[in-house]
Amino acid sequence: MKVTVVGAGNVGATCANCIAEKDIVSEVVLLDIKEGIAEGKALDMWQTAPINLYDTRIKGVTNDYSATADSEVVVITSGLPRKPGMSRDDLISTNAGIVKSVTENVIKFSPDAKIIIVSNPLDVMCYCAYLAAKIDSSRVFGMAGVLDTARYRAFLAETLNVSPKDIQALLLGGHGDTMVPLPRYTSVGGIPVTELIEKDKLHAIIERTKVGGGELVKLMGTSAWYAPGAAAAQMVEAIIRDQHRVFPVCALLNGEYGMKNIYLGVPVVLGKNGIEKIIEVKLDTEEQELLATSAKAVRSVMDVLDNMKMF
Repeated sequence: MKVTVVGAGNVGATCANCIAEKDIVSEVVLLDIKEGIAEGKALDMWQTAPINLYDTRIKGVTNDYSATADSEVVVITSGLPRKPGMSRDDLISTNAGIVKSVTENVIKFSPDAKIIIVSNPLDVMCYCAYLAAKIDSSRVFGMAGVLDTARYRAFLAETLNVSPKDIQALLLGGHGDTMVPLPRYTSVGGIPVTELIEKDKLHAIIERTKVGGGELVKLMGTSAWYAPGAAAAQMVEAIIRDQHRVFPVCALLNGEYGMKNIYLGVPVVLGKNGIEKIIEVKLDTEEQELLATSAKAVRSVMDVLDNMKMF
């Protein structure tokens, strides 16, 4: 069984490494457009196999999509970061062109693959990949909620001085500052988090989660990669092992939560077929309003792509 990761930058390479170390597939293919980068990183990773004790073969290739043929899952991390002076529309145009091309190549060689999008802007890149792939939306979805809830849970674990293993959390909406963390659906060892932490401290953690990516950019001068790479790898594992894990992912809604034809973060059951089911949780009035606001922001970015007439 094979998994492909497109893009051998920090996130892609970390994702490929995490998948290899899980020892759940026979081969991981790492593909990049820069000559030698994927080959070098793949070789470096493979040389850790005798140390970390796994059998997964890691193959690096430069722009050779034939090497990705018959992949069970493809993770797309390709794209450029936003540069000084670059407008949002410029970023969407550039990355949409990249994601469209990558997706078309991926589907050509792996028509049955499940596609996980990591490229930013995440929500609209999922939409772009879906339009390019021309396959069921249950097989095209994005990694955002797994990362965002991981940050949320990490901050809570630190504040409460408990193991992050015991924290369960949920959030909805777009990937960014309009995301909607749900304290009512957050628990620590089964105990509602609202019983363990003061309201103002919980609010501060939620606000920190919303700008979690920006905090890291300020510290490092570049985007995060360890947590995003690990989050995508966890989604791959759920599919490969048909675990039926419940994760918040960026999925195409067709009536769920009263919304249609929009990619938005929602809880799903993830298994061998991709999204096996979208779960609708009951929201109170405030939560519904926050989700509507988030959806409006995502829709405006999707409209930018539609207006580019790429499809």
